[in-house]
Amino acid sequence: MGLGMRMRALVAVVGFMLTALAVDALAATQVKSVRVWRAPDNTRLVFDLSGPVQHSVFTLSSPDRLVIDINGATLAAPLEVNSANTPITSVRSAQRTPTDLRVVVDLNKTVTPKSFTLAPNQQYGNRLVVDLYDSPADADPPVPTPSVATTPAVPVTPTQPSIKLEPVPNGKRDIIIAIDAGHGGEDPGASGSRGQHEKDVVLAIAKELQRQINAEKGFRAELTRTGDYFIPLRKRTEIARKKGADLFVSIHADAAPSTAAFGASVFALSERGATSETARWLADSENRSDLIGGAGNVSLDDKDRMLAGVLLDLSMTASLTSSLNVGQKVLSNIGQVTSLHKRRVEQAGFMVLKSPDIPSILVETGFISNANEANKLSSAAHQQALARSIRTGVKQFFQQNPPPGTYIAWLRDTGKIAQGPRDHTVRSGETLAMLAVRYQVGIAALRSANGLKTDELKVGQHLEIPSTVLAAQP
Repeated sequence: MGLGMRMRALVAVVGFMLTALAVDALAATQVKSVRVWRAPDNTRLVFDLSGPVQHSVFTLSSPDRLVIDINGATLAAPLEVNSANTPITSVRSAQRTPTDLRVVVDLNKTVTPKSFTLAPNQQYGNRLVVDLYDSPADADPPVPTPSVATTPAVPVTPTQPSIKLEPVPNGKRDIIIAIDAGHGGEDPGASGSRGQHEKDVVLAIAKELQRQINAEKGFRAELTRTGDYFIPLRKRTEIARKKGADLFVSIHADAAPSTAAFGASVFALSERGATSETARWLADSENRSDLIGGAGNVSLDDKDRMLAGVLLDLSMTASLTSSLNVGQKVLSNIGQVTSLHKRRVEQAGFMVLKSPDIPSILVETGFISNANEANKLSSAAHQQALARSIRTGVKQFFQQNPPPGTYIAWLRDTGKIAQGPRDHTVRSGETLAMLAVRYQVGIAALRSANGLKTDELKVGQHLEIPSTVLAAQP
């Protein structure tokens, strides 16, 4: 073989090897699995990847389909999807080229897709997230809430379990508490040594808190999320605003590098966070058209920038003052059922606290990274105690500061609230019946306020004595 032929053969071999290496490099990312999360208004697909990718999505009709092209990727294993209660009927995939994967999602209704990629974090590697938003007609209906000035009856349906069946008397509205269980879906939050996930613990506490608040006449609790799905941080406060919330309570379970860290905390927004959020609202024309003032009775869209700034600053200052007030009451009550990490309300720039019109607090119920606290946080009894302490602090605040037009404001203004909640430590020989007579409350009310399943008491046990209501004066 001549020199020229040998050179051409060598070039061909080298070219083939370089092509193969290039293909291998491009196809280095694998799609390992897919997870599905259902929320009230959307379905989230999360593709777990071995590395970064580029992608594009588009929809097709007749029949409805979503096409996801993932460039620089191959499929590691068949994609198995649990499509129950979602618009997805099936998921198919094929390699368009050795380095390009196409995934086709068959649908039973029209959706609006939104997609993005996520870099690795402590829990997961690279991910491709595709959200399928329902059409407005298919999404869960919003829960109607009365305004401050009017008192229409609130319809009750089986899909709205948080609304109480018994109407508030005297045509006065409920005080509405928005309860936000942190994290959810593919975002588990912090994790305990035994595999406990923050998202599960805080949802259980939030649901128990909702149950306890809804047992109080004149109060209603609404959850920002009712299941295991993720809600963006700003949308959580938007949900609270749409439900007409008078207070926003976000429930979390902390983590720290040191497993010895322990104790509960309560946070309100920092001054710096309030200032930056005021500027953001003024700069955003969409925000300026929103209503502020807690019950939505002040609009910024018809005000000049200076007046809008003054109104917004007043609203933010009032909300922050109320947040610190209710936060301290909640913290004091939590300190009666568990250890505290700090004995004063801390302030930070948490996104979920940045509402200029709704007092907002974030409750860190304990350190799930601490084995002892993680076990307590997973206990139904401790969850009930934490919920009870939060509820007590919230009640104490609103009995002193009831929003106008509410049933609690009516009770205060007419002198029908004789005394707010009190604490009692059980002594030897005391019974539930004796305490009911002493404090002039019903035995059933004592059981409900303290989550008691029986009338048995233990010496040293702390009880909350619910507020008493006087008969109307002649």
